[in-house]
Amino acid sequence: MSDAATGTQALDRAADLVATVVHADEPLTFGELQDSSGLAKSTTSRLLTGLERSGLLERDDSGSYVAGRLFWLYAARHDPWEELVRLARPVMEETGEATGETVHLSVSRAERVVQVAQVDSTFLLGTRDWTEIDVPVHCSALGKVFLAWSDLALPEGDLERPTPATITDRAALRRDGLRARERGWAITDDELEIGLTGLAVPVLGIHGDVVAALGISGPTPRLQERLDDLGRHLLDQSTALSALLRGPAKPSHRSVRTQEVVA
Repeated sequence: MSDAATGTQALDRAADLVATVVHADEPLTFGELQDSSGLAKSTTSRLLTGLERSGLLERDDSGSYVAGRLFWLYAARHDPWEELVRLARPVMEETGEATGETVHLSVSRAERVVQVAQVDSTFLLGTRDWTEIDVPVHCSALGKVFLAWSDLALPEGDLERPTPATITDRAALRRDGLRARERGWAITDDELEIGLTGLAVPVLGIHGDVVAALGISGPTPRLQERLDDLGRHLLDQSTALSALLRGPAKPSHRSVRTQEVVA
């Protein structure tokens, strides 16, 4: 075997070890990593030593392996949503091209839902730029995703009522959330602005948690007859984006405790 082929094989094996540790729900022992990789003990030891030296992996107090300092250094130096937006951009552009409508991506920050990216409508009549605009969570489709699929709670006190169609009764909002989960997407119909309809679906992270909401919006008359088709399209796109966020498929394991839970 050539030196190049041998080097590539070693790189692939090392990358598989890093991926196994990063995807695991808890620190992994040397024995578990060796068993999952199927490598010889000496090979596993050599690769893990190199990965520790580079900062890609490190050991906790018990001697088990966890993600190394390079991961935390990268996270500390970058906007936490930058990578999410980068991965989501092609999905958003494809959705915008397929539907013609404005496409949104939002995340939750404390008790707020903030839009972090937008692709504008191809129609002359579209919607405004909602990036970084504070919108009440109960009257936007994006906000309703976090209310229905995650643990985001409604604010205390009376809820804002931007339009006569806005749902402000808490029991009615809970029922609206249950309907959203049953069909797979949340809807607002003239609840934020008269004449504006929006749909949104959850984007799931590695543990099945809601990390973002992907949605579209447009004039109510243009969206009314397309809600089911648009909702199914959004579900397909959010599934693709969720898969990107989870990363490459994990190597097959025999005894490693890394079963991912997807809600």
